[in-house]
Amino acid sequence: MKTPLFPLRTVLYPGGPLPLRIFESRYLDMISRSMKRDEPFGVLLIRDGSEIGRAKTYSIGTLAKIIDWYQGSDGVLGVTAIGTTRFRCTSEWRQADDLLMGDIELLIEPPACVLPEEHGPLADILERVIDDLDRLYAGLDKHYNDAGWVSYRLAEILPISPDEKQVLLETDDPIKRLESMQHAIQFVRSNQPLPT
Repeated sequence: MKTPLFPLRTVLYPGGPLPLRIFESRYLDMISRSMKRDEPFGVLLIRDGSEIGRAKTYSIGTLAKIIDWYQGSDGVLGVTAIGTTRFRCTSEWRQADDLLMGDIELLIEPPACVLPEEHGPLADILERVIDDLDRLYAGLDKHYNDAGWVSYRLAEILPISPDEKQVLLETDDPIKRLESMQHAIQFVRSNQPLPT
């Protein structure tokens, strides 16, 4: 499936919000086409390079669907998208307008898994934190008993590096995702800053 790609310095997870400010013409055109055709675009974490210009990316990312937009007073287009499905980019190329395009294959999510009882306190912490981030998460459905949903939301908000967030995106099993975040979660729960 041929899809426009948006390299960013952030990891998007399925079900997660993505606020963007768009000013480059290649991305303005991409967003316009995406809205007119109701088609997603792919978000990939930058491995090397920058958001402006060219960048090397990881091959696994998440499709994004635009759910809202506004024109800022500074003339910059503001967009809110939501992550839908993880994908693997198998090849990529640049169009004449310098927009990165890719052939992608969708990754199959494991079936929904009820949050195990031992991870229940994590859902409680997440609920309190999301309440503080109300504007960004206000319109999104919340599923505190779904291990996949809880693990993705924790991965979004935990103060860990983008590379660590990418590893969590590439982890298929939501229980393993929760277990691999346990160290960072313990620091957050104890109100201590994460070691650098």
